[in-house]
Amino acid sequence: MDRKPSSAPRGGAPIAGGALLALSLITGSVIGVLRGQPSLGFIGGLGIGLALLLIVALIDRTRRG
Repeated sequence: MDRKPSSAPRGGAPIAGGALLALSLITGSVIGVLRGQPSLGFIGGLGIGLALLLIVALIDRTRRG
């Protein structure tokens, strides 16, 4: 029986954290606009988004081994 090697990486497909970053940037900007500080909201959203992105990347790294 001929078996072709699996092209899927070990541990499944990587988790995408970019959506969390984009969502936090948009949310931070909207909250900033509502509070009269859109730039500060953007920076806050960026910080939170990067933290979430780092957490997702670390989880994915340990999951994939």
